[in-house]
Amino acid sequence: MLLTKRQAPSRPRWAADNHWLAETFDLRNLLEMQRSEIPVFIKGQLTAEPADGMLLAPIEANQEVWARGVTYLRSREARQAESNTGDVYDRVYAAQRPELFYKAIGWRVQGYHQPLRIRADSDWNVPEPEVTLVINRHGEIVGYTAGNDMSSRSIEGENPLYLPQAKIYDASCALGPAIHLADVKGMRDLRIEISIKRAGQTVFQGNTRTANMNRKLEELVSYLFRELSFPQGVFLLTGTGIVPPDQFTLAHGDSVTITVGDLTLINEIGR
Repeated sequence: MLLTKRQAPSRPRWAADNHWLAETFDLRNLLEMQRSEIPVFIKGQLTAEPADGMLLAPIEANQEVWARGVTYLRSREARQAESNTGDVYDRVYAAQRPELFYKAIGWRVQGYHQPLRIRADSDWNVPEPEVTLVINRHGEIVGYTAGNDMSSRSIEGENPLYLPQAKIYDASCALGPAIHLADVKGMRDLRIEISIKRAGQTVFQGNTRTANMNRKLEELVSYLFRELSFPQGVFLLTGTGIVPPDQFTLAHGDSVTITVGDLTLINEIGR
């Protein structure tokens, strides 16, 4: 089942498999439930009215997005190459404790075909295509969406302590176009693809699979929930295994297409 958030005539509204849910439906309430309760609840909220309207980021305004770094070998190699202290990335890749960091609050997240930005004070910027887990308050993975964790490599490479500035800024995160409610077993070998076009020409493309991740999805969630609670659920970007070559940087007007499983997220890089 696919959950989408759309701009209805009066206000944003949720839909399931292209039919409106009740006007009172709120994703926060859904993620307060046990995973086993979710299908029955959605069925009770479903209407016969076809859904239409512009797709929005499938997240509520005050829900949090967190992220995981250095999950794939390719990411470790890229971070080592860009940084003056590359050994820290080698250590965290092999360490028992994963790298976790805050990425965005819901109202900062962009949706399908909404513009993303590159920092004006960075000259080396890349998109990061990632499976994004949707997790309920009980720490259960209930689904996934496609995510773009925009990153300023020049800033993080200068000093790892600049990570928040490299990762957290206006229009630096996109999710969508939908939440695929699914069992975690089906997420362990998802195909992830990215294509970047500039003036209509493809300037970079790549692919990987979640099976190449060095940690299990459940392990990432367990660390996130160790000393932190999310009463109305949380989103977790799980890291990227696709990194453009060092000479590549995003430019204004680029179009970034990310496909995760059966979901395709498209964003342009705005000014």
